Amino acid sequence: MSTTTHHEQRLLLIEKVLLLKSISIFHETPETVLAEVAELLEEEDFEANTNIFEAGDEAQCMYIIFKGQVRIHKGEHTFVVMKEGECFGEYALLDTETRSASATTVSECLLLKMDQEPFYELMESRIEVAKGIIKTLCRRLKAQNEKVVQHSAEKK
Repeated sequence: MSTTTHHEQRLLLIEKVLLLKSISIFHETPETVLAEVAELLEEEDFEANTNIFEAGDEAQCMYIIFKGQVRIHKGEHTFVVMKEGECFGEYALLDTETRSASATTVSECLLLKMDQEPFYELMESRIEVAKGIIKTLCRRLKAQNEKVVQHSAEKK
């Protein structure tokens, strides 16, 4: 599905560490640990309008946007357009269920992919990473609840 190509100039470790540090999941994680995480990330290039994954696909990884934009959607309904420095698919790091939405590139993208197994190992050894993902998921759940409440109020 992806149009993964070998990136001519691979990202420097420090670039990956700085990107990770800016993401809420890893905000409280020491740079030394982030350097280990950065080495686990796979770089993937995607052309514009490329499906990264579809709703219903098996979920085993999350993505971090280094460059570009990604639309999270179900059919034609767009939930959000994610930008550089944001991550998506993080539910897959905790849950092996199928994807609840699709992800499609809006523009040419360079994504960093983290697989579930290395993330589990990281959470076991670093509690701050586990706390980070819990906080991120709680924020997204609260935002979703607020949208549902707002939508219900608008219908009345």
